[in-house]
Amino acid sequence: MSDESPQQDKRKRHPAVSLFIEAGTIIGLALVISFIVKTFFLRAFYIPSESMEPTLQVDDRIVVNLLAPQVMDIHRGDVVVFEDTRNWWGSGSTPDPGPVQEALMFIGLAPDTSSHFVVKRVVALEGDTVVCCDDDGRIEVNGQPIEEPYLFPGDSPSEYEFEVEIPAEHVWLLGDHRSASADSRAHVDEPDAGAVPLDDVIGRNLAVVWPLDRISGGGSERDPFEAVPEAESAR
Repeated sequence: MSDESPQQDKRKRHPAVSLFIEAGTIIGLALVISFIVKTFFLRAFYIPSESMEPTLQVDDRIVVNLLAPQVMDIHRGDVVVFEDTRNWWGSGSTPDPGPVQEALMFIGLAPDTSSHFVVKRVVALEGDTVVCCDDDGRIEVNGQPIEEPYLFPGDSPSEYEFEVEIPAEHVWLLGDHRSASADSRAHVDEPDAGAVPLDDVIGRNLAVVWPLDRISGGGSERDPFEAVPEAESAR
């Protein structure tokens, strides 16, 4: 019978084996932490189109705060990502991820390139009435004209007229590049008047993280909506 204790056996383990075990443990923990963060707190996405220019550019990688709207409120002026559960925006044109990228997307180490996720700006909340346009060509929310500094240079707030009231538990969204954005305006004659259910909102854009020369905040602009009065239905 050997007189060696388990601790002596451990000391005799080859250094390379110990290093491999430690590295595997660290990597495993990092993957678990990344998956938890991606599932409950932050998630990365890829921007495939020009619809949110100049705020977001094609090929930008963004990080989204998943606590909004489940824990934190969504406000007018916020830039949000939502799931296109009704296929209003179609399949789009996005990169076709390989198995490795799909695995990295699943655990949260690569941005999600899925075409069924869409990014737009919230301009109205439940109960709000949105009208286009006033005599100066501005969109009105609950009768308050909105100056929109984030619009793509040369774009008008809208090229056609509309008047909608936002259903309960919904938000109404527009792209910043209005002439290149198929947004809520394209569905005003359909159920929910083009509004998106809050349950479909994944989260609020927190930051642009790639490319390096584009690193910036999430692009939310709440100031233009500060003077908007409370919706009639909420009074």
